[in-house]
Amino acid sequence: MTFLRPAKGWLQLNLRELWRYRELIYFLTWRDIKVRYKQAVLGIAWAVLQPILTVLIFTVIFGVLLKTPSQDLPYPLFAFSALLPWQLFATALQRSSVSLVGNANLITKIYFPRLAIPLSTVFAALVDFLVSFLVLLGVMIYYRHWPGLNTLWLPLIMLFALLTALAVGLWLSALNVKYRDVQHMVPFIIQVWMYASPIVYPIEIIPEGTWRLLYGLNPMVGVIQGFRWALLGTEPPNLTMLISVGVVVILLVSGLYYFRRMEKTFADIV
Repeated sequence: MTFLRPAKGWLQLNLRELWRYRELIYFLTWRDIKVRYKQAVLGIAWAVLQPILTVLIFTVIFGVLLKTPSQDLPYPLFAFSALLPWQLFATALQRSSVSLVGNANLITKIYFPRLAIPLSTVFAALVDFLVSFLVLLGVMIYYRHWPGLNTLWLPLIMLFALLTALAVGLWLSALNVKYRDVQHMVPFIIQVWMYASPIVYPIEIIPEGTWRLLYGLNPMVGVIQGFRWALLGTEPPNLTMLISVGVVVILLVSGLYYFRRMEKTFADIV
């Protein structure tokens, strides 16, 4: 007979346990994908329409009316290349932040590593991204902009985007179990965060020096800068991206420890 007792003090991460429950993570991911598109009018087509309509609005307002610089790229391509990693991050963050409360029935009945829940929601967000990415390739072909060898870095940059969403999602999902108003704050945080990231404007408009380094504290700056560089050959990653990577590492490690610290109370208060 096996007895499960809450651990005391700060815990070891014990990430190897996730490998033992890899099939559960797979089924949770697949369940989230099916629930998202079940009985949907547009279905997976929404993953295409949403970025296209958003890029059209950005192009008219920022590209045509405000004439925002776009690093010598057609503005639709410039905006689309940043919107895709951003939507991957925003979707993963939105779902992971409420994932624990949404799976209260599982948490209160059986044992499994709770980290599997926010992790599966982050993985599920990849479906929308992959569909939208095909549209971006079509836009690149239309503007005759061909990717180079830098594209080989794209999987690593996408992993960086997922880790960024997971790092912030771990904090918010754990906090949301105890403070339910966190889930109401997340959409506002995402909206503000979007305009604080170089999506509709290039990073070059941020003054170099101290301001550029402080701007790099936003981890999505590194993600977007790296994505544009890998696909479109814009300004290569620099110190700003290294700062973004460092911020993500700190958020992820601290988020994992905080999540594990609070994990023993989830079943009691969820």
